[in-house]
Amino acid sequence: MILDNLPALLVVLPLLGAPLCLLLSRGRPAWVVATLIAWTVLAISIVLLWQVRAGGVLHYAFGDWEPPWGIDYVVDRLAAYVLLIVSAIGAVVLPYSWRSVSREIPARLHAIFYTLLLLCLAGLLGIVITGDAFNLFVLLEISSLSTYALISLGRNRRALTSSYQYLIMGTIGATFYIIGVGLLYMLTGTLNMADIAARIASMEGSSTLHTAFAFIVVGLALKLAMFPLHLWLPNAYAFAPSVVTAFLAATATKVALYAMIRFVYTVFGPAFTFGEMHVQLLVLPLAAAGVFIGSVVAAFQHGIKRMLAYSSVAQIGYMLLGIGAMSVTGLTAALLHLFNHALMKGALFLAVGALVYRIGGSRLHEIAGAARDMPWTMAAFVLGGLSLIGVPGTVGFISKWYLIQAALENGWWPVVVLVLVTSLVAVVYIWRVVETAYFAERPADAPPVSEAPLVLLLPTWVLVGANLYFGIATGLTVGLATDIAVGLYAGGVAP
Repeated sequence: MILDNLPALLVVLPLLGAPLCLLLSRGRPAWVVATLIAWTVLAISIVLLWQVRAGGVLHYAFGDWEPPWGIDYVVDRLAAYVLLIVSAIGAVVLPYSWRSVSREIPARLHAIFYTLLLLCLAGLLGIVITGDAFNLFVLLEISSLSTYALISLGRNRRALTSSYQYLIMGTIGATFYIIGVGLLYMLTGTLNMADIAARIASMEGSSTLHTAFAFIVVGLALKLAMFPLHLWLPNAYAFAPSVVTAFLAATATKVALYAMIRFVYTVFGPAFTFGEMHVQLLVLPLAAAGVFIGSVVAAFQHGIKRMLAYSSVAQIGYMLLGIGAMSVTGLTAALLHLFNHALMKGALFLAVGALVYRIGGSRLHEIAGAARDMPWTMAAFVLGGLSLIGVPGTVGFISKWYLIQAALENGWWPVVVLVLVTSLVAVVYIWRVVETAYFAERPADAPPVSEAPLVLLLPTWVLVGANLYFGIATGLTVGLATDIAVGLYAGGVAP
C-alpha cells in the first residue's frame, strides 16, 4: 500500500512538513523535522529510481481520476534521475543548515526559514514528477515564491532588491509559460502532457502550436537562467544566505532545464522542435555566448559567490549546447552535466558557506591566508574547483568529454575550442581564490579564525567525495543518462 503511494508522498511529505515547522515556531525542532523529511524524501527517490531502472513507468492518479481527466504523477527514468538529484541535495544541505543559518539569519526567523525551504523542495520535486502542464505551473509558483522569500532573508540589504529583481523576472517567465499552456489547452482541450503530445502529433503547421511552443520555451529559459535571460541569477546567489545559495545553485536551474527537456522531447517531440521550429538556431548561439561571457565575467569578480554565480551561467550554457547538438550523445552530455553540476556547485557553495561562517564574508580580500587556519574547507573548495574546470578523475571531466564528443560528431570544431578555452578560463578564476587563500598573508588586524565545525565539513565533503566517486565510477550516471537520451529520441512522446 505504501509503495503504491510513494509518488504522492514525495511531494505531500514536505508540503505537510512546512506548516508543521511554522507551528513549532522554534528553530531547532523545525530543523529536525525538515531534516527527517528531506532524508525520507531521498529514500523514496531511491526506491522510485530502482523501480523504473529497467525502463518502466509509474503512474499515480490523484483521487482515482484517471488521466487525462485528473492530475497524473509520472515517474520514468528521466524523472527519477532528476528526483534523485534534488532530494539528495536537500538531504545533504539540511544537516548543514543549522549552524550556518544560526550565524546568518535571526533566531526569530529560523522556523520560517525551514518552512520556506520545505515548500521550495516540495515545489521542485512536484515539477519533476507531475504529468499535468497546469499543475507544473502551480508547483513552479510554489517553489518560486518560497525562493523569493528565502533569498530576502540574506543579511545584506541588497538581498531584498535581489529577491525583488528575481520576483519580477520569475513572474515574467511564469507568465510566458502559462500563456503557452493556455494556447495548448485551447488547441487540444487537455492539460495532461501525454494527451497533449498525442493530440498535437497531427497538427503540423499550426501557428497556434508554434506560438505555444515559443512562449513555453522562453518562459522556461528565463527560469533556468539561459543567457541573456540570466540577469536575476548573480545577485540572487551572491546575497542569499549560504545554505539557500547552495541549495538553489544545485537544484533550481536543473529542475527548470528538466522541464524544458520534458516539453521539448516528450510533449512536442524532437522532430517538431528541431525539424519544424529549428530551435537549435536560437539555442546554440545563445548557449555559446553564455558559456564564453559567463566564464570571462566570472574571472573578474571579487566576491566568490558572484564568481560562482557567473560560472553557473556558463555551465547552463554547456547543458544547452548538449541539447542543441540534436543527438543522443549531446543529450547524454546535457543530462550528465545536469547531475554533475549539481554535485560540483553544491560542494563549492557549501565550502564558501563554511568560510562565511568563520570569517563573516566571502570576498577575496576577506579570505586572504584562510587556508592556513581552515585547511579542510579550502581543500574541499580546491577539489570542487578542479571538478568545475574538468580535470580527469572528477565529474566535470566526464560531462565535458561527452559534450566534446557530441560536437565532434557534428563537426563543430568551434564548439570544441570553446569548451577547452572556457575550461582554461575556469582555471583562472578558481586559481584566484586558491592563490589568495593559500599564498596571501592574513591581514594583521583580522581576527583569528579556526576550522569550520564538523557539522559543516561533513556535508561538504560528502559532495566532494561524490565529485570524485562519480568521476571514476561512471557506470551509474553515464549508463542512466545514455538510456534516458536513447529513450527520448526513440519515443518522442510523453510516457
